[in-house]
Amino acid sequence: MNFTDWENRVPSVIREDSLWTLEAYRLSLFLADISWQDAKKLTFDSCTRSLSDQLYRSVGSMSANIEEGYSKQSAKDRARFYEYALGSARESRGWYYKGRHVLGEAVAEHRMEFTTQIIKLLIKMVPDQRGYKIKEELAQYNVDTSHREIPF
Repeated sequence: MNFTDWENRVPSVIREDSLWTLEAYRLSLFLADISWQDAKKLTFDSCTRSLSDQLYRSVGSMSANIEEGYSKQSAKDRARFYEYALGSARESRGWYYKGRHVLGEAVAEHRMEFTTQIIKLLIKMVPDQRGYKIKEELAQYNVDTSHREIPF
């Protein structure tokens, strides 16, 4: 499954929400959807069992914090939750790096590239929210999508 195939299968109730226009949200939701396989693989190795839980929680926290922030009325509150998502993205990248010996280099590198793309988007979003209210129709980002094929 690649990102485009996944995106086309997301239920319309989610795609019709204005939140769907945020690229960082779509990428983080996709990563959350595929990370359960990674977490499951990490549970089978006794050395990475606890890492599995940390990884799954931090990956899921990215989209959850973007969702929460998007729902806030003030730009300051939105920025705070986008910063939490940024922290979770960085944490997720670290957990993927630590799990690379079990997950395999190709899978870990793919996931770390994804988290890096999310980090880049969030780094742009936070200052925008700190300075002024962002308009949804202008929330478009240039993102490298060449890495979206999932190695398994």
